[in-house]
Amino acid sequence: MTPPHETAVITPAMVAALCAIVGTDGVIAGDDELLVYECDAYTLEKHLPGVVVLPRSTEEVAAVVKLCAEHHLPIIPRGAGTSLSGTVLAVTGGVMIALTRMNRVLEVDYRNRRALVEAGCVNAWVTNAVKSQGLFYAPDPSSQSACTIGGNVGTNSGGPHTLKYGVTTNHVLGYEMVLPDGEVVWLGTTPDGGEDVDGYDLRGAAIGSEGMFGVVTRVLVRLIRAPQAFKTLLGVFETVDDASQAVSDIIGAGIVPGALEMMDQLITQAVEAAYHFGFPLDAGAVLIIELDGLAASLDKQAAQVVEICRKNRARDVRIAKDDQERAELWKCRKRAFGAIGRLSPNFITQDGVVPRSKLPEMMRFIQRCSEEYGLRIPNVFHAGDGNLHPLILYDERDPDQVRRALAVSDDI
Repeated sequence: MTPPHETAVITPAMVAALCAIVGTDGVIAGDDELLVYECDAYTLEKHLPGVVVLPRSTEEVAAVVKLCAEHHLPIIPRGAGTSLSGTVLAVTGGVMIALTRMNRVLEVDYRNRRALVEAGCVNAWVTNAVKSQGLFYAPDPSSQSACTIGGNVGTNSGGPHTLKYGVTTNHVLGYEMVLPDGEVVWLGTTPDGGEDVDGYDLRGAAIGSEGMFGVVTRVLVRLIRAPQAFKTLLGVFETVDDASQAVSDIIGAGIVPGALEMMDQLITQAVEAAYHFGFPLDAGAVLIIELDGLAASLDKQAAQVVEICRKNRARDVRIAKDDQERAELWKCRKRAFGAIGRLSPNFITQDGVVPRSKLPEMMRFIQRCSEEYGLRIPNVFHAGDGNLHPLILYDERDPDQVRRALAVSDDI
């Protein structure tokens, strides 16, 4: 085995053996090319893998894994590299198995509302493949136009609509996985089987395990009926406290929006500078509230939400006037992280969850941390389920800023 903290050595013979499995065009071994794979979207830590392979089938993945097992080499499964937590960092080098060439929607079972896809299939492609039949795949990470289903399984991804629809584990029926010795297994519901599983249902064991148990190669996902209609509202508040109380009151009233998102002033300013939606630059916080369901029920719910927002001192509540305006609003929210480039050369995104009632307290704590460490920390988060994303801004060229960024991350 490779000793801890010692980089694995990839020999020319090993590269040749990998080329024999996946072809010479499926192996990346030059340092200049490997730079693309040195980190994911958590850019503070970087380390080159020894080699990257790009298999096209489960059989090729299994052969690569068997070869690595024989030579005691670390394996790092990788999707699109959009994760924000260093999940694909090649800490000791090794063989990175990038599944981006295994990107097909293999089969759609409309009667049973499920689809079999390869691990490298982009999240948004699943919905695109079935939306003509009035179906969609619910988990919608902000990176859904790039992130892959296999990566979603590895990190148990959620997204803005988690509040109503749940995270990846609620929408994955089963999957194929290559174990560390190269054995191929299927966990959970099989593509040709019913919903129930014989014996132990181990499907949930590897979801969220970040590749520690094996390499996921094919996934059977659940499809659900698309809502008949949407009402998407933008609430503008003077303070985060007022917006947070509105969130609690909406849920307390028995209303479960499809999504309930908050952006504070700093990130709203960055998003407005990038996308020119018309966000107020002086607002302490804005709420994006999306209601979905039967068209006949949404007017009443929207009126309740407007009333709750105004009771909590919202100075303005707008309703998207058409599908295009709704799409523009969601584009701003889902590309918020990209807009941070206007504020800082680098940032660390944290991902924590607190009870909704603790949101005001947590936001005040983050503000105190920002002042104590002298670093700006804008916030954008899934307010409906208390899932926070403080973005710690720093410049990696300044070692002191890096030190402070890590320290404030620990505190938060």
